[in-house]
Amino acid sequence: MMKRLFCTLVVGIVFSGIAGAAEPPKEPILKIETGMHTAFIRNISVDDANRYLVTGSHDKSVRVWELATGRLLSVLRPPIGEGNEGRIDAVAISPDGQTVACGGWTQFAGPEGGLADDGVSIYLFHRATGKLTRRITGLPNVIFHLSFSPDGLYLAATLGKNNGIRVFRTADGALVGEDRDYGADSYYVVFDRRGRLAAASFDGYIRLYDRPGADGLKLLAKQKAPGGKRSFFLSFSPDNKQPFSLSFSPDGEKLAVGFNDSTAVDVLSASDLSHLYSPDTSGVDNGNLGRVSFSPDGRLYAGGTYYKNGQTLILSWEKEGRGQRRELPGALNTIMHFMPLATGGVAYGSGDPAFGVLDKNGRRVLFQSAQIADYRGNREGFRLSSDGKKVSFGYEYGGNSPATFDLSTLMLSPDGDTSDLYPPDTNSLSVTDWKHATSPKLNGRALALKQYEISRSVAISPSRDAFLLGADWSLRYFDRSGNEKWQAPSPGVTWAVNISRDGRLAVAAFGDGTIRWYRLSDGKELLAFFPHKDRKRWVLWTSSGYYDASPGAEELIGWHLNRGKDTAADFFPASRFRAAYYRPDVLARVLETGDEQEALRLANEESGRRRTEQAIASILPPVVTILSPADGTAVSQTEVTLSVSLRSPSDAPVTAIRTLVDGRPVSTERGLVIKPTGDTRQIRVSIPPRDAEVSVIAENRNAASEPATIRLYWRGKATQDEFVIKPKLYVLAVGVSAYEEADLQLGFAAKDARDFARALTGQKGGLYREVTARILTDKQATRDDIMDGLDWLQKETTSKDIAMVFLAGHGVNDPAGIYYYLPVNANPEKLKRTGVAFSDIKNTMASLAGKAILFVDTCHSGNVMGARRG
Repeated sequence: MMKRLFCTLVVGIVFSGIAGAAEPPKEPILKIETGMHTAFIRNISVDDANRYLVTGSHDKSVRVWELATGRLLSVLRPPIGEGNEGRIDAVAISPDGQTVACGGWTQFAGPEGGLADDGVSIYLFHRATGKLTRRITGLPNVIFHLSFSPDGLYLAATLGKNNGIRVFRTADGALVGEDRDYGADSYYVVFDRRGRLAAASFDGYIRLYDRPGADGLKLLAKQKAPGGKRSFFLSFSPDNKQPFSLSFSPDGEKLAVGFNDSTAVDVLSASDLSHLYSPDTSGVDNGNLGRVSFSPDGRLYAGGTYYKNGQTLILSWEKEGRGQRRELPGALNTIMHFMPLATGGVAYGSGDPAFGVLDKNGRRVLFQSAQIADYRGNREGFRLSSDGKKVSFGYEYGGNSPATFDLSTLMLSPDGDTSDLYPPDTNSLSVTDWKHATSPKLNGRALALKQYEISRSVAISPSRDAFLLGADWSLRYFDRSGNEKWQAPSPGVTWAVNISRDGRLAVAAFGDGTIRWYRLSDGKELLAFFPHKDRKRWVLWTSSGYYDASPGAEELIGWHLNRGKDTAADFFPASRFRAAYYRPDVLARVLETGDEQEALRLANEESGRRRTEQAIASILPPVVTILSPADGTAVSQTEVTLSVSLRSPSDAPVTAIRTLVDGRPVSTERGLVIKPTGDTRQIRVSIPPRDAEVSVIAENRNAASEPATIRLYWRGKATQDEFVIKPKLYVLAVGVSAYEEADLQLGFAAKDARDFARALTGQKGGLYREVTARILTDKQATRDDIMDGLDWLQKETTSKDIAMVFLAGHGVNDPAGIYYYLPVNANPEKLKRTGVAFSDIKNTMASLAGKAILFVDTCHSGNVMGARRG
């Protein structure tokens, strides 16, 4: 059986003693955004009412989910930096669900790379608005776990190395208690219902404390953990005794312990930490059961890296661990954390990344899986063409669900032809001990990696005088003597590597779901490719952010912008900067030139563009936040008042605010005067007497903001379904066959427009109460007539109607890739004056009060709604 590969804990992380003052980087940071985490979920948390599930990840984001449905409610973005800066190891939500705390590698080192003057920080966010409300500072090492007291008054934190635990008052962040007498990392702290707390440490001890008070933190008991005697496959502890997680029983009389280095689970007395009993783990013959949790109904759950039949399992026992054992479905990777649920059962997070919910009967009622490809276990299947432009990979573990991507044609193909592709060479040099090991060797001599870093993949160059080594945190290139020629940071575990046979390119597949191309001579990153797990969407980009994408994939990457240490960061999808950064012509030249700037110069020269590079920070759209009502509010009136926060760059003030209900516009305000530093406005909006989504979008001269959206639940009087009345349909059908330009003549475009309108007119009295069509063909389809037709649609269509636009004829793209529909009197040499720009079509469709559908049958029509290839 193929050995499964799991997330492992890196222990003993140490910051140097050199202090320095530093701020988060101001330069935008390009990030993947799939709506789900892209690195393993390290911690989860739920509020007392079980409304919200919070997840924290090494992808440096914190996400808030609706626990009942798994719907993403918001993304909390603390300040981040390169490398580990901003990595989230710990999250906790207050019992009332109002405050989210997070921490991890959350400090910004000085110029010497040491601990910042204000140390490591815990960030406190207001859940509903995403505002960073407080930063608790001065901590000396990585924060591994956070836990609120049952009354929400205190927040406990565990730290890396031998720094112990701290307890803070939630109201003002003041330190109220601490214990520094620890001998190793501490990964878990938990409160019982009385406010006592227990902590586990890799020094082998379990510690029990009284409720924090005026006298600080009083130690009640300290005992060596009895378990942890079966060695985990990778361990950094010399005595193999690593208590990892803890859970109090519902009555507070017992304390369960899980171990990072064992399949044992122990239950201790919560009075003196003496051993009471150990649940039956006979036959659990691999991995560990490091994560444990009691549930309110008396069951005990455990999981970790224990797996069977290709998945990690969750074990549960009746009678608080004394009863019958069951094996329940878990995930594909390490079970990282449990949280008990009020109704019985548990929520859990995993390294896939994924999260799930088991009900009290052991049924998995919710599972949110990763949206990234899993490149593990497929080193030999990661194949390249001789020039490095075509690559094969698998979406699933072990190379299952294979696909190829060809940079020459931008074609993503399932089960693509791989006969012209080559696997990595792993045998031509004596590189040994590199498979999931901390000490890879060349000719028996150890190669230098960072402390605790694990090597994962190797590829030897075609000249057999150098090789790539992929590891957890880096991609390295060594010569045949073992000298490091270059090193590049990895965005995730480097699961597979290869080198093109022409010796120009290094290519690597990473744990964040990306495949990246590097210049072999010096390790400069050239291109990054992200194939979404839906097997349809993909996005390709350069390190500066120039990109190409399949239809609908522009939202998969975006820019993270820090706003200082004490303010939540912003995030803008790449689509907001499409005019400046959508450059397929640049990407097509990057591998040939081996230089992004030269590719940009050549592309500009061919298209006639002037070189006017625009920094992301200079073309930002506004940011909108709905302050009230909160998402999920129940309403009984059809008139709702929104309190909205607006923020926009000082040189690009907000020019308009649009309000939408269920995705359709209901109002637009223009001619506004908004303070650049931020402003709050009240907006009245009418909603239908049913559940509805309300969104607000602000515009400035650069772009439109991301919509701020809340869901409102109707609790008023039940009314008859408004859609019993059939809607009206308005149709604008345009088709041009007889162009004034002789070279543009077509055969059937005008006929297609007439046929389309005729077919829909026949639905009067059927699907639609009334059908009104405006048909513009040949001579009638001038630019002015088409624009008048768009205005007509905008004026006639109400919120209860449907509008359709049909365009047949010629469509062209200008040098910037912008689509134009050609009316009968168009001059292809003067597109801006004689063509109908996509922006005019899009703005009309977006502003219609009712539902809108666009049909386009022209050349280059794929570029109307996004990129041109898929």
